[in-house]
Amino acid sequence: MSHFIAPAIHTLNESGNAFVQSDRGALAIYIHWPYCVSKCPYCDFNSHVGDTQDQEKWRRAYARELEHYAGLLPGRTITSIFFGGGTPSLMEARTVESILGSIARLWTIDPDCEITLEANPSSVEAQKFADFRKAGVNRLSLGVQSFDAEALKFLGRAHDADEARRAIILAASNFPRYSFDLIYARAEQTPAAWEAELRAALTLAGDHLSLYQLTIEPHTQFYVRDRRGEKLTAPDDESVTMFETTQGIMEQAGLPAYEISNHARAGQESRHNLTYWHYEDYIGIGPGAHGRYHTGVARYATEAHKAPDIWLAEVEARRHGIKTATALNETEAMREAVMMGLRLRSGIDKQKWRAKFATPLEQFLPAGKVARLENENYLAQDTVTLRATAAGLQRLNAVLAYVDEESPDL
Repeated sequence: MSHFIAPAIHTLNESGNAFVQSDRGALAIYIHWPYCVSKCPYCDFNSHVGDTQDQEKWRRAYARELEHYAGLLPGRTITSIFFGGGTPSLMEARTVESILGSIARLWTIDPDCEITLEANPSSVEAQKFADFRKAGVNRLSLGVQSFDAEALKFLGRAHDADEARRAIILAASNFPRYSFDLIYARAEQTPAAWEAELRAALTLAGDHLSLYQLTIEPHTQFYVRDRRGEKLTAPDDESVTMFETTQGIMEQAGLPAYEISNHARAGQESRHNLTYWHYEDYIGIGPGAHGRYHTGVARYATEAHKAPDIWLAEVEARRHGIKTATALNETEAMREAVMMGLRLRSGIDKQKWRAKFATPLEQFLPAGKVARLENENYLAQDTVTLRATAAGLQRLNAVLAYVDEESPDL
């Protein structure tokens, strides 16, 4: 792999002649707001404590980095925009409006463009929902995590259950689409308790829910506590039971899983996240944001500077905060595409694969390993798709490690 900083608008092709990017395909945009009021103990995202910022300075910086990417990827059509963090609902509505205005000036926005903003359910932030809707946001994603008081305290959340319920009702009245997150398989949580919590949550749900099993990630407070021997997650057998219970309840409710942790009615899936899982093009704007895109000459993986002050200084000096832009070869890109695509219940679409890569999926994956996984009911395929079965999704990390050519066994 070659590492460099921000490919120029004019790149050299193999013959040494200037190549001007002319792709007119779809493009998604992720906007990262790095600040939170407090740091949750399970969170390994690039977030920093602080809720008072010079928002005019941030508006200018976002606009400058967007302009940089518009030079690299002109003529694209924007199909989804996602404000993540951190806590994007700490942004001023006019900052959101300014960013959307910049995007509209630089690219064509699809008439059906999904514009999502992540928000916390605290009363102060919920008061801004109407302003975010006026700014152009058409989908809200609420970080509820639980409706249990002790669980909210355990997870380090600043809101209480009543605030969460009010925020959901307010989201439903302001946005045509909304979703909220819950975290389960917590320490001391039983399958029966989770079932009761999930059924209660469904009375408030719209057409999408994100349901995550608690995992212990490095560089988090929970990781330190876990290393010290503190019990933070449910036993493995109970976690499996909770996962299976979740699938059954959500199927019955008409919101089946379309990805391991995401459930929706047909047509209400998160279009932005589908961009990631289908390995389509997206750019990441803001501190620590990642991107994946192709220019017609090469495919790039980008990562921005994580520290907000460094990112701001780099944008001021160079018009972007990109730390690395790595040219991916086809094998690296195909490995990523398999890892992402098998998270989807529908799996990897072979026709879409052929549109991206010269090597057919059947030639890329080790046939013997795929056959074994099919025989053991972890993978299934036909002429249209390759997908993980229900059993395969439960142990997807092991399946992905095994199917990788460098991994000798399951």
